[in-house]
Amino acid sequence: MKRILVAEDEKSIRDFILFNLRRNGYEAVEAADGEEALRQYDRYNGEFDAALLDIMMPKLDGMRVCAALRQRSGTLGIVMLTAKTQEMDKVNGLLSGADDYITKPFSLSELMARVDAICRRVSVSRGAADAADGAADSISLGGFTLHLKGRNVEFGGNVAELTQMEFKIMEYFFKNPNIALPREEILKYAWGADFYGDDKVVDVNIRRLRMKLEETPSQPHHLLTVWGLGYKWIP
Repeated sequence: MKRILVAEDEKSIRDFILFNLRRNGYEAVEAADGEEALRQYDRYNGEFDAALLDIMMPKLDGMRVCAALRQRSGTLGIVMLTAKTQEMDKVNGLLSGADDYITKPFSLSELMARVDAICRRVSVSRGAADAADGAADSISLGGFTLHLKGRNVEFGGNVAELTQMEFKIMEYFFKNPNIALPREEILKYAWGADFYGDDKVVDVNIRRLRMKLEETPSQPHHLLTVWGLGYKWIP
C-alpha cells in the first residue's frame, strides 16, 4: 500500500484529503504543522511514497518542510498545496525541491489524479534504480557522468545529487545530446503522459539543474534555452 504524508493545518481540508486518499486505497499519515510533518516522516523511517505539503503552516512552513524532506530523500514525491494568489510560492516551492503543486480550491478528481500520477512516477523511478544493478550504471558525455543507480551527476571532481524529476530530465538530455527538446517532450518523459499540470515545472527544474551543474547559472554553457521551443544539453 502506498503511504502518503499529508501536512495541512486547516482541519477541514486535511480531513477531506485523508478521507479520499484512504477511500482510494492509500495509507495516509496526517500532520497539522510543519514540525509534526517532519516527526511523522522520521517516525516511519522515511518510508513514504509522497508528501502533500501546505505552504502556509505554523511552526515550520511548507517551503522549509519541503527542503528538509528533500535533503532526506531524492525520490520522495512532493506536492505543494498553494492558493491561487501564491504564484511566487509555487515557483519557490519547486525551487525548494517539490515535484508539483496543486492550487486551492481543488476538486477530488484533480487531487487523486495528481497523487496517482506522482506515486506512479516514484514507483517507476525507484524500479529503474533497482534495475540499474544488473545493467550499465552510468552514462558519460564529455566531462559529465550520470549515475543511474546513485541518481547524481559527476563532473570536474564534483557530485551533484538530483531529485527524481531532475534525474529524469538529465537522463532525457543524456539520451539526446545537442538536440533541441520541446518543453512538452521533456514534460512527458519526466512526468509521464498523464501529467495534470503546466510546463512551468520544467522551467523551474531547469533552473535548479543550472544551479547545480553550471559554473555561472545565469550564463549557462551546457543547459541552453532554445527560445520558443525548450532546452538543449551541450556536453
